[in-house]
Amino acid sequence: MQTAFVLLLAGSITRLLTHDGPDARTGWSLGLFLAFGLLHLSGRIWGPAPRLGERPTTRYLVRLGAVVAVWLVLLVLEPSATWCTLPLLFTGLLRLPGQVAVALAALLTLLIVASELRVATGPFNPNLVIAPVALGIVAAAVLLHSRRLADRQRLLIDDLVRARGELAANERHTGALAERERLSAEIHDILAQSLSSQQMLLQAADRQWHTAPGTAQEHVREALAGADRALAEARRFVRDLTPLDLDGHTLVHALRGLAVPPDGPRPDAGTAPGPAVEFRLDGTPGDLPQHIETALLRVSQGALANVREHSGATRAVITLTCSKDSICVDIADNGRGFEPGRAPRRREARTRGHGLALMKMRARQAGGTLRIESAPGEGTVVTMSVPRAAREDTTAREPLKAEEATP
Repeated sequence: MQTAFVLLLAGSITRLLTHDGPDARTGWSLGLFLAFGLLHLSGRIWGPAPRLGERPTTRYLVRLGAVVAVWLVLLVLEPSATWCTLPLLFTGLLRLPGQVAVALAALLTLLIVASELRVATGPFNPNLVIAPVALGIVAAAVLLHSRRLADRQRLLIDDLVRARGELAANERHTGALAERERLSAEIHDILAQSLSSQQMLLQAADRQWHTAPGTAQEHVREALAGADRALAEARRFVRDLTPLDLDGHTLVHALRGLAVPPDGPRPDAGTAPGPAVEFRLDGTPGDLPQHIETALLRVSQGALANVREHSGATRAVITLTCSKDSICVDIADNGRGFEPGRAPRRREARTRGHGLALMKMRARQAGGTLRIESAPGEGTVVTMSVPRAAREDTTAREPLKAEEATP
């Protein structure tokens, strides 16, 4: 529109210089044309238009009034100034309030009609009236439609900016919750299980302190070894969050280290008194992503901790089953079992841990699933299965519901 204004202004000046020839008014008209163009084109510098939806500034109104005033004088001196009206309507009146812009456009249209009729010669030409009015109506319609579209666009942009801010806040909140759940799982697996095992060992040592001092001292030594191991795990957790059992070892080696032979020495010092644990391997695991190995190991450790603390089992079996597309670990025991769907009493939910919920969360983060099969008096089987190509999902988290608390 500014380019059209420059071209029409140049056409008006050319007509001024070539149509009637130079006379006394030519110099004044030429100066007014140049002032008119300079005022209009330099408005972005000293009287910029307001943004859509904002009230016009005083400087903008002064500049627009000066442009219209010079144009009115030109309209009296040189009728070709009417050619510059349409660009003036679009570029000058667009940012005014709607009713003011339409009223001013109607006034300018009437002035154009009057100017055309004033200089017309010969029979009456209806186009001198119809054409300016039609152009004025089109200009007013386009102005109003452009304003309506601009208002809608502004509202849409505001909504998008607000939605983007809310989305970013939700992502930060979700990330914080996921990180909190992850750290909760690591603390549970590293500290809570170790402290529970040490507590059981020390309680056993206290009961046998006078009747079987040798056995009691052995329990104390195992508790000390468990404390040393938990300290090493905690330091490694702070350093790189990698399980100590997987540091330089395979998953099979780490799971085999959880086995406890019946009536034999425990390969994993610090293990609380509990059932004999057997490890079985079906297939070859091969190279697995670190997050899958960590999840399988942590789920196995958590399931065994539940077996020792809650099941009353005398035997447990860890089975690692490896296929071409997936890998699965089963932890089965012959304990008292439970009803997986039964919600614990409120006191139990407060005092017991959240092992099952954390195991489910770990399985989901590793891209796998966790299944629990149990019934009263029939033992429990905890199964975690994960595809080999599963990607780690750091946003997956499982709410710690009361009905999922460790029974």
